Amino acid sequence: MLRAFVSAFKIPDLRRKLLFTLGIIALYRFGGWIPIPGVNVELLAEQVGGGEAANLVGIINLFAGGALQQMAIFALGIMPYITASIIMQLLAVVIPKLEELKREGEQGRKKITQYTRYATVGLALLQSTGLITLARGGSAFGANVMPEAGTGTIVLAVMTLTAGTTVIMWLGELITARGVGNGMSLLIYISIISQFPSQFEQVRTAHGWGLVAGVLAMGMVLTVAVVFIELGQRRIPVQYARRQVGRRSYGGQSTYIPLKVNQSGVIPVIFASSLMYLPGLAAQVSGSEAFVIWAEQNLAQPDNPLFILMFAVLTVFFAYFYSAITFNPVEVADNMKRYGGFIPGIRPGRQTAEYLDKVLTRITLPGSLYLASVAVMPFVMLAVFNIQAFPLGGVSLLIMVGVGLNTMQQIESQLMQRNYEGFIR
Repeated sequence: MLRAFVSAFKIPDLRRKLLFTLGIIALYRFGGWIPIPGVNVELLAEQVGGGEAANLVGIINLFAGGALQQMAIFALGIMPYITASIIMQLLAVVIPKLEELKREGEQGRKKITQYTRYATVGLALLQSTGLITLARGGSAFGANVMPEAGTGTIVLAVMTLTAGTTVIMWLGELITARGVGNGMSLLIYISIISQFPSQFEQVRTAHGWGLVAGVLAMGMVLTVAVVFIELGQRRIPVQYARRQVGRRSYGGQSTYIPLKVNQSGVIPVIFASSLMYLPGLAAQVSGSEAFVIWAEQNLAQPDNPLFILMFAVLTVFFAYFYSAITFNPVEVADNMKRYGGFIPGIRPGRQTAEYLDKVLTRITLPGSLYLASVAVMPFVMLAVFNIQAFPLGGVSLLIMVGVGLNTMQQIESQLMQRNYEGFIR
């Protein structure tokens, strides 16, 4: 692997891409430490240092690389873009115009990307307004960390957070276009990695080096298991009939349809995380004191068995839901029939669609259970060992493995073009 890195830096084109990517990452991390206007930095440091920010930092702070705790210009991280991308994917299923754009190829993708950018700016504006409101009300950090901010300063802070998200989106697209790997995914990866030192320090302070070693060993086992599942796929063989057009012969080759065990990635976990906040919000809106108390005791505490069970059930449900909307067996079967393809032993058309649907349903079950198990791992560690910040579990582990594999494969493909020994043997 080290020789592969040396070989990669010997290639001028690949070296420029790697250095460009590292430069963008450094700029991204620098923006995570510059506070927005109007924030009392000393008061914020006291509240964060005392652990008062633990009620908000969750998944948003994870994706922001700790910038939310700093109330930095990149505090919202890449979450607005992720949310906008998910919304566009869901809308493409129900809005015919967007579905047509998806089928138009490169031009359609550019149009959908433009719509996603607009949606990202709108969501960033809403989220930044909500964050400033929570920060001023004391709900976010346990105290008003913007005590002297006037109306003008608040508006400037909201615009700064929105602009920060826009800059992150631009940086991610720069990495994708001129660097190595998927830019958005790499920025999330770096954000997660940057939280490891503080998380391990929390574990060491609370439980000692013995549990740190145990967490590292468990993390290695989990990483191997996640890599095994993420690379697992069911290959459906497809045979194309030979066609004679004039003097040329087309088709006749064999290929396969790869159906991944985890077809939906980390999207179900993000959906489940979002929905777990709805009962508490509904309780606040209802005004029922009994409902509020029940929601706070059962659905607002991650170490509560009911919370863990509901989170796992929602993850399994959304794994099936997202797989169903991203893979259409009827459309795949129609395309195969149109180009003369068929699955050996299965008749083209309706029977092929039913077969693909049955296979997808069966392999999604172990994939969804695996996803739910990894997703609730931090909550189980909190309930059993009282580890407040489990470094190697949940969304962080899934994203790290997925992005790491994807980036390694991209570098591998570029090395293989020049006959260098790559990362993956």
